[in-house]
Amino acid sequence: MSKGFTVAVASGKGGTGKTTIAVNLAHIAAGLGRKVQYLDCDVEEPNGHIFLKPQITGRRAVTVDVPQVDTDKCTGCGECGRICQYSAIVHITGNNVLTFEHLCHSCGGCIRICPVDAIKPRLLAIGEIELGTAGNVGFVHGRLRIGNVRTPSLIKKVKSHIRKGCLAIVDVPPGTSCPVVEAVKGADFVLLVTEPTPFGLNDLKLAVALVRQMGLPFAVAINRYGLGNDEVEKYCKSENIEIILKLPDDRRIAEAYSTGQMVVDALCEYKEQFLGLAHAMAGR
Repeated sequence: MSKGFTVAVASGKGGTGKTTIAVNLAHIAAGLGRKVQYLDCDVEEPNGHIFLKPQITGRRAVTVDVPQVDTDKCTGCGECGRICQYSAIVHITGNNVLTFEHLCHSCGGCIRICPVDAIKPRLLAIGEIELGTAGNVGFVHGRLRIGNVRTPSLIKKVKSHIRKGCLAIVDVPPGTSCPVVEAVKGADFVLLVTEPTPFGLNDLKLAVALVRQMGLPFAVAINRYGLGNDEVEKYCKSENIEIILKLPDDRRIAEAYSTGQMVVDALCEYKEQFLGLAHAMAGR
């Protein structure tokens, strides 16, 4: 772990227990004396703090650059609209230019190509990052502003706080869209959390396809094991996918979750399973 190791905990759908596994892994690994960070990149609805209960020591606003057009300088050449692949800036008529901030990817192309220097960057606040500690666990999470769609930009800022030499556990948004790609990008290992149901299997297949496309090593954790059928296990066996954790369908786990408790603290018999998971991550 001296060089650091980043584990992205992901799932093809919400509600599989991804955050439960991520926070308990961080908690138990820190108890082994390792330098651990938990980074909640589920920035639209972060909830890892409910379990880790961190002491927040810093807050930072996150902004991105968006174009602002000086209509007095604009000649209406339309070069800005032609270079933008996302139609975030559109020339209408004369020197009338429309900008769509939520479509902008802040590449700066329109600013650089403008022949009369009529476009300048303007700061757009998209959210904030909170930093702190939860016992021996370093804590970072992002909160996206309501109504904002710049999720990948905020996730990138959260990940910029990963420290060298740490076991960094990244809590990834559910699904397989752009925010997920940004969150798992650069990870040393991806832990895909699923449940033994037809819905869990369907979305697991999508998640597997994503991480394979990205060339990332991964394994599967089955939450609520014993709830449904064995189709997830059959799929993993047929695809030669390692199942690294099986967390039983235990009502007491749900009760601990509902009160914001750590599974490994509320139910000591599950500590060994998470210790095994932490050792497995160390062995990677």
